[in-house]
Amino acid sequence: MATEQPVVYVVDDDLAMREALQDLLASVGMEVRVFGSTQEFMQAQRPDAPGCLVLDVRLPRASGLSFQEDLPRAGIDLPVIFITGHGDIPMTVRAMKAGAVEFLSKPFRDQELLDAIDAAVERHRGKRRETTHAAHLRQRFAALTPREREVMALVSAGRVNKQIAADLGISEATVKVHRGQIMRKMQAKSLAQLVRIADTLGLSAPTP
Repeated sequence: MATEQPVVYVVDDDLAMREALQDLLASVGMEVRVFGSTQEFMQAQRPDAPGCLVLDVRLPRASGLSFQEDLPRAGIDLPVIFITGHGDIPMTVRAMKAGAVEFLSKPFRDQELLDAIDAAVERHRGKRRETTHAAHLRQRFAALTPREREVMALVSAGRVNKQIAADLGISEATVKVHRGQIMRKMQAKSLAQLVRIADTLGLSAPTP
């Protein structure tokens, strides 16, 4: 079951660092879960909630950078904040290009980490909202008839009723009926909103 209470995951093989981060995050009311390795993190249950991953760059058996690149393949979309005592510019660039929110060199100020976590959690919240919205749109689109889907794609491509009627070999009156049904089923209040929905769904106009 989804919850909006964010969860911060910390993966660091340094026990003292794990404990310090756990104490810091708990002190500001965050739910935090700590792990000594990427294997422990992957084996743990993760609630359906917004959050982020605070990841040490240098870990036993696998670098944090390699693990970051493996996360999407494992179906994990948590934003990553790197912490390291051995950072360098190429490493930072690689991490940021792969989508890391921040790259903090030890010792860092507590507020730097807290600010990065806030930014990462907000990013994840936004992404989750977009994913949920897109899923709802796909459900509505699935409720359209095949003809309504064709009409919707043509409408969103800028075709007027007369052109759509000619493209599909139907009357303009029928096109108007289909457009009304599409607006109702897709819960679109305007043509502009319907176009945005079609864009979100990746619709393209069928070849006449």
